[in-house]
Amino acid sequence: VQLAESGGGSVEAGGSLRLSCTWSGSAADSVDAMGWYRQAPDLQRDLIAAISGRSGWINYEDSVRGRFILSRDNSKNTLYLQMNNLRPQDTGRYYCNAIDSTAQNEYWGQGTQVTVSS
Repeated sequence: VQLAESGGGSVEAGGSLRLSCTWSGSAADSVDAMGWYRQAPDLQRDLIAAISGRSGWINYEDSVRGRFILSRDNSKNTLYLQMNNLRPQDTGRYYCNAIDSTAQNEYWGQGTQVTVSS
């Protein structure tokens, strides 16, 4: 499975961006849970939003809850992250992650950079 992120960029504080992650490959139908991770410079990669495959249950990290909206369109093999009211501390590289239905395989995209200026 290949994951391709897009939609990053530079915005001022208070602005919005929408990230997309499209998955493809011969095992694309096996993709189950998915999520977005954020990695700021010199910090670890943290999960900020996740969606389960079957129930569509969504969870957010506290710092983004109420500002970010995660959604998924299985007909387009695309995961979205709508980011509103962005803050400078949201700056980082955002990575798409997927786990297959067996939970045996995990996939990562290359990431897309988000920079928020004050």
